[in-house]
Amino acid sequence: MSNRHVQKMLRQMASGEPVQVTSATASMKKLARLAFIAQQFGYEYADARQGGGSQGNGFVMLIVPDPSPQARARAEQNRARYPNASSGGALPELVPDEVELLKARIAFDLAARYTEKQLTVILGVGFSTLAVCLGLQLGADTTAVVVAGIAWAVLMAFVPVGLVVNRRYRAKHVARLQAAGFTPVTEQSGRLRYVPRGGQLPGHGNPFAGGA
Repeated sequence: MSNRHVQKMLRQMASGEPVQVTSATASMKKLARLAFIAQQFGYEYADARQGGGSQGNGFVMLIVPDPSPQARARAEQNRARYPNASSGGALPELVPDEVELLKARIAFDLAARYTEKQLTVILGVGFSTLAVCLGLQLGADTTAVVVAGIAWAVLMAFVPVGLVVNRRYRAKHVARLQAAGFTPVTEQSGRLRYVPRGGQLPGHGNPFAGGA
């Protein structure tokens, strides 16, 4: 987490509007640290999705203002204690356990963005496209068609494996969040999320629909 990214985020937060933070290097740990800093100055983590960076292989995190009295008091205290945070000054010290919980929330949200049915379709389309591209590169003869067909069959065999891996990945983060007192909440779209006990989802429906 570079000071440049922190400064940019804090300057954007000064608007009081939702802020999208991009990690072009696809680092959930970096986003979790940024989310922690944002929480110290009156914002809260809302959601995460893939697609950050020029290559589209990074992550995008949405943070939104936290209207709770506790968040306002914490932000006021930290603005007084760290007045130069947005210009490269001192920052609140990271709390490893809280950062890890934020990382678990981000990881789960990314893994749970699509249902298994949707993932099957996405993987199927992607693997089919790869097989067709391979066939076109080899030529238009019978051999090329056979090779492309074999490649497609091999790739499709990995679909159920991918679903199992994703299921276990989600379960690992669910266990960590539940152990910390987080509770499941279902969005209007049917997507499962986890929020702190007694909390609620920031915004409604798809948070990215109204993001900055």
